[in-house]
Amino acid sequence: MKARFSNKVMVVTGAAQGIGKRVAELAADEGAHVVLVDRADYVHGLATELQARGVDALAVQADLETWEGAEKTMARAHERFGQIDILINNVGGTIWAQPFEHYQPAQIQKEIQRSLFPTLWCCRAVLPYMVEQKSGVIVNVSSVATRGLMRVPYGAAKGGVNAITANLAFEYAEQGIRVNATAPGGTEAPTRLTPRNTEAQGEREKSWYQSLIDQTRDSSLMHRYGTLDEQAEPILFLASDAASYITGTVLPVAGGDLG
Repeated sequence: MKARFSNKVMVVTGAAQGIGKRVAELAADEGAHVVLVDRADYVHGLATELQARGVDALAVQADLETWEGAEKTMARAHERFGQIDILINNVGGTIWAQPFEHYQPAQIQKEIQRSLFPTLWCCRAVLPYMVEQKSGVIVNVSSVATRGLMRVPYGAAKGGVNAITANLAFEYAEQGIRVNATAPGGTEAPTRLTPRNTEAQGEREKSWYQSLIDQTRDSSLMHRYGTLDEQAEPILFLASDAASYITGTVLPVAGGDLG
């Protein structure tokens, strides 16, 4: 059995469901001590499940769209384990799918707040610990939606995540810190426990969202969505010592769609 993360402390944000949850489960299977972070209280249930399997898991409920939430999260992780070896920045996701002319200013701001700032804040909050220990790995979850339909603000946020990844890799390589990202395409996942967008969807909104789905599948050479495992495994590869000579890279995980 693989044990790539034995005695490693891994912080996984957006861990209550979807890709983040699968990353945490697989990392725990390979020996990681996991810090599960989400603003939804479902994260405590995952921690309980993992603890029942003998995993050293800590649940932290925090709003990572704020600096205070990110700072508190990293402080709690370090206080509990004494180190932070790996950070997986997974918070983000499209809220609205519509032509840019239909986005209201408040919607644009919310998309950027949701899909850029958690990564920015968490990187800033974790770096003092990694610099002090002279080692660390950050894997950001970006998106191939930096080129696509109906998601201009979300694409802008994920373009920012790509820039964070490249700049931090340049800035911190000499201090033993690697920074990479994956760029997922469409992903098959269970229905979200809490929808990102709770607004009523009319026929127009449904057609806009369908065009996004169609474009995502058409842009993939495989013409399908990926599975949670197909998204989680590349994240874990970049987080592992097998990727020790890789930094500053954004890896598309989208069936051939390069974004």
